[in-house]
Amino acid sequence: MSQWRVIIDDAADGPWNMAVDRAILSEHASGDAPPTLRLYGFSPPTVSIGRFQKLDDVDVPYCHERGIDVCRRPTGGRGVLHDEELTYSIVAGVRDGVPRGVRDSYRYLSGALAAAYRSLGVDAALTARERGKRVGACYLHATGADLSLGAAKLSGSAQVWERDSCLQHGSFVIARDVAREARVFMLDVEAARALATSTATIVDAIGRRPEHVELATAVRTGVEATFAVELCEEGLSDGEQMLARSYVSEYRLDA
Repeated sequence: MSQWRVIIDDAADGPWNMAVDRAILSEHASGDAPPTLRLYGFSPPTVSIGRFQKLDDVDVPYCHERGIDVCRRPTGGRGVLHDEELTYSIVAGVRDGVPRGVRDSYRYLSGALAAAYRSLGVDAALTARERGKRVGACYLHATGADLSLGAAKLSGSAQVWERDSCLQHGSFVIARDVAREARVFMLDVEAARALATSTATIVDAIGRRPEHVELATAVRTGVEATFAVELCEEGLSDGEQMLARSYVSEYRLDA
């Protein structure tokens, strides 16, 4: 059975979290890091915007007033408010069994996420139909890279590739403050209503708030069972820490 690494990190600020994910990807692409599942959180609450997204999609003064940081991601997509969630990243590549191509790789990697949800009692499945209009909030859009509960979006993910290695990261949303998220992304009344009615959280699905260890265990189990691997808990290498420190300024937004 192949071995992958799992890193269980304490909550950290957005630029550091994004820099660490990018560093793991770079080291894996160079052959110096194993395939890795990383589980982490954000402190303080943070809005991450996609690699090519405009900061104008976010009400930055409101975020500053409410103690919400704003950072950029190495991956694409639209803005995500990271707060009551467990964030995951998977770095793996073609040599680890990840198929080439955006759609196929999303389907392959997201199978583990669906398995994690099912172990929690949530009947998650890959989104069957794309929907949503172009606004700044990720959770107002559904794509084939997302997981849904019926018609409601549960979880979004984003990817970036470096040579034959892929970084995919996303959120297991435990609960959502719709009013605050609508303010962050300056949604009008119609869009805010859509955010409330077309998304779902773990609390919505199972009627309780899972403990952090329960959720982390579900993700680990889903990855091991889906990919037939053994996860071994380790930390970042010295090289990854050095790279992360060099990358962190790329993801910090000072506006």
